[in-house]
Amino acid sequence: MYKRLAAEFFGTFWLVLGGCGAAVLDAAYPHLGIGYLGVALAFGLTVLTMVYAVGAISGGHFNPAVTLGLFVGGRFGAREVIPYIIVQVIGSIAAAAVLYAIATGKPGFSVSASGFASNGYGAHSPGGYSMQAVMVCEFVLTGMFVFIIHGATDRRAPAGFAGLAIGLTLTIIHLISIPVDNTSVNPARSTGVALFQGGWAVHQLWLFWVVPLLGGAAGGLIYRLLLQEESSVRA
Repeated sequence: MYKRLAAEFFGTFWLVLGGCGAAVLDAAYPHLGIGYLGVALAFGLTVLTMVYAVGAISGGHFNPAVTLGLFVGGRFGAREVIPYIIVQVIGSIAAAAVLYAIATGKPGFSVSASGFASNGYGAHSPGGYSMQAVMVCEFVLTGMFVFIIHGATDRRAPAGFAGLAIGLTLTIIHLISIPVDNTSVNPARSTGVALFQGGWAVHQLWLFWVVPLLGGAAGGLIYRLLLQEESSVRA
């Protein structure tokens, strides 16, 4: 079990450091043309690389919504859900701490003013989207993410391509939703940077736990009811 938890820690750490790091550090250099595409690719590539690196150990969740969705979908044991979620959050906080140490090494950088890649709605949405719009976005996109993870890791799926499908899906999700709320679909990812932003991001963090978890559960349930042949939950 400790090996699976360690894999989840490092996978979530890399996801947050790579994805949020691209958003925070590259944003200071708009002339480089990184933009939304670069940030979306950073998130997708971190998941892709870690799925291949440690997916065989832990399953490569790196996301409480994925863990819950796989449990609801019959792919994951109940006893491991809470430990997975705890280490995912710890990994996110550790990555945010490293990113904080790097970002604040530049004179004049302000964590609170920059937003620190935090997720938000209303006045804190990059495009000014309402709370209701953000809730719809997070629910649907998290549900689709978990649904695709189920399909890509189904025993009937082509072997060896799950990481690619999952990474590309996360990239697409970010291209859709970065303007809406900076893209969460992952409560752990939202938590680490919000704690360092420390203001509005913490106050709005509830949404980026509740809605992705509901979306992930819905995605797992839909796949289980419609397409999954058999349950493979460990006792």
